[in-house]
Order: sequence, then C-alpha cells, then structure tokens
Amino acid sequence: MLADAKILLTQIIESTLFAFEALRQNKIRTFLSTLGVTIGIFCIIAVLTIVDSLERNVQNSVESLGKDVIFIDKWPWTFSGDYKWWKYMNRPNPRLSELKKVELQSQFAGASTINIQLGGVTVKYESTTAEGAQVTGVSHDYNKVRSFELKEGRFFTEAETVNGTDVVVLGYAIAQNLFGNRRGSDRLISIRGRKFKVVGVVEKEGESLMGNSLDNVLLIPAKTLANYVRIDSDRANAQIQVKAAPGVPLEQLEEELRGIMRAQRKLKPGEEENFALNKTTLIAEPLKDLFSVITFAGWIIGGFAMLVGGFGIANIMFVSVKERTNQIGIQKSLGAKNYFILIEFLVEAIVLCITGGGIGIACVGAITYAVSALIDFDMMLTVGNIFTGIIVSVCIGIISGFIPAWQAARLDPVDAIRAK
Repeated sequence: MLADAKILLTQIIESTLFAFEALRQNKIRTFLSTLGVTIGIFCIIAVLTIVDSLERNVQNSVESLGKDVIFIDKWPWTFSGDYKWWKYMNRPNPRLSELKKVELQSQFAGASTINIQLGGVTVKYESTTAEGAQVTGVSHDYNKVRSFELKEGRFFTEAETVNGTDVVVLGYAIAQNLFGNRRGSDRLISIRGRKFKVVGVVEKEGESLMGNSLDNVLLIPAKTLANYVRIDSDRANAQIQVKAAPGVPLEQLEEELRGIMRAQRKLKPGEEENFALNKTTLIAEPLKDLFSVITFAGWIIGGFAMLVGGFGIANIMFVSVKERTNQIGIQKSLGAKNYFILIEFLVEAIVLCITGGGIGIACVGAITYAVSALIDFDMMLTVGNIFTGIIVSVCIGIISGFIPAWQAARLDPVDAIRAK
C-alpha cells in the first residue's frame, strides 16, 4: 500500500514537471488558453474581495453605532411601500425631558444619551480655522453608549452636562487642523463667537461608510447646545440612544422604551406612535441581501469567462494528446498503466488552470494593495478567497481536462506508436 502511494506521488510530481515543461515550450498557446481562466478567477475573486471588504467596513461602521443600542428617532430607518413622509415630518423631535424619563424609568437600560447634530460650523483657534465641522450635543453617558477612544484629555463630567458648561471634546481631524501636533487639551477655541474649553481629543477613527466617524465632530454638552440653538427645531437632528444593560435582550429593551415613550407623549391605546425605535439590524439585514446579490452577479460574470477558459483548456489538451500520441504508445508498451496516462494529462490541465488562476489572484492582490495604499479604505485579499480561487481553478482543470486525459489513457499502444 505504501509502495503504491509512493509510486503515485512520484508520478504526480513527474507529471507536474512535464506539464511545466510543456507550458515553457508553448508560451503563446499557454497564455491564450489560460487567459479565460485568468479573467474568470479575477472576476470572481475581485468581486468576493470587494464584497468582503465592503461588508467588513460596513459591519465595523454599524457596530460602532452600537449593536445593542436602541435609537429613539423622529424618522424610521426603513420605510414600507405606503411611505407617508409628511406624517414623519410632523413628528416632534426627542427632547432632553424624555431622556430624563428614560433614565428614571427604564430598568433594562445600561446607559442612555441624547445626540443632537448641527452641521456646517466654523471653529477658530487664534488665527487658525477649521470649516465644515459638525457640532454634536450629547450627555455625559455618551462615551458609554458610543464606543471610541480618547487621544488625550477626558470626557464630560455629569456636572458639566447638567450645568451646560462651555466645554468641548474635539474630533481628531479638527484638532489636527487647529493645533497640529500640539496638545489641544485646556486650550480655548471659538464656536460661533462663543469660547469653549477643550477637555479632550478623540483618537483618529478614519472614514466611515455609514458617515458616523467622529474625526470632524465637536462634542459639547447637550444643555450647552440648547442655550443658543432650539434643539426641538427641524434644524437639529436629535435622537435618544439607549444601550441595553448586560444580559438584556434588545427586544426586551425595545418594548420597555415603547411603553415609556407612549406614556411620555400621552398616546392612547391603539393610537399611532409619533416616534421610531431603530436598531442597527434594520441596516445590516438589507445590506447582507445586497451583498449576496452582488456576489452572485460576480459568480455569473466569472462563470462565463471560466466557461470560455475551460473550453480553451480542453482544446489545448486535445491538441496535446494528438501531438504526443506516439509517446503515449511507447509509454504503454513499456508497461505504463491507463491511470498513469490519465493522471499525467489531468495534472497538466490542472497546472494550466492553477497558473491562470494564480495570475488572476495575483492581479486582485496587487489591486487591493494599491487601493488600500492610495485611499482610506480597508481592502484586503483574504486567505479564504485565495483558497476559493485555487479550488475553483483545480475544479475547472479536472472538468476540462478529464475527457482528453481519458481519451489518451484508452489509446491502443500499437495504434498509438504507428500514429504520425
């Protein structure tokens, strides 16, 4: 048994070397025959890599919002076919008083905060300005609901939130624009002519596909923002964010919040709600379906290219069998078994496909490296996708090379030696 295995392994090695020699001697023919496989594998692996990278980046962006967080909003994140936008427009914004009710009455909340956004603000420090910043008013538990790291300084205290103190936590990009590499904490900056003390700077987060990066955001206490902006106006995009306590199912927290908000807004039983309870699964699930469709489309496009490539490989293998018919006859007359001939040509077909597939995978790897280096987007060719490309290449080699190899293995040695 062991001897047979050694013979088979030796044969596979010899067949592989012979296949590479055939590739070397027929470079143009090899290139043309493997081009279809290269394009097919490139299409499939490129689509898989793009979809995986997009899905990973979107997932990271969604998780940064909080997968265990309920968002009490004016607008729902998903709409049905009978979407009536005027109803949502007339809904009131979440208020600070409602946040207090949630904090007092909720038994399943681990932390809660209000989030009020006001865009297009110019920030000044001495003679330096940073334009287009987003001011976000939050409460002191914001750092417990939304996960982020501080590069320096600290976050707001409860007293600063309650008293509406003029303090600010800067996003990384704003701090870089205003202070460069200098420390920003304890400096005074001007927001719309009002002085704020910088108490902290957020660590760099980079671009986010969901648009929720804090790099270009100014975090100030919500009560401070309420001193000079009407936070219940349509200009202020307000929401209450409630994080579930450890071990509490999100559905249980959602039902509790629904009851609290209905009571706070004095809604009668059966009366339509004038608020929305959103969660990240409302975003994640449709995106998974979208990514599945894109992946399927990639397999279809790549499948057509590989179909052409498979025919090309089969054609070159038939030509190879024809050219080496005399040699096959000599091998069989010297005692070569049918399976030996079958394996020899099958390995050659697989090597051809792996060569084409390898080139396709290498092209995808080069493109992903270039994209990651040139733009702020995490794109990576994974080991799983490389393995997928190799397996598909091997399968195409087996399918396209089996009939020519089987035909070669069944040749009569006498007729094969006489062939010209």
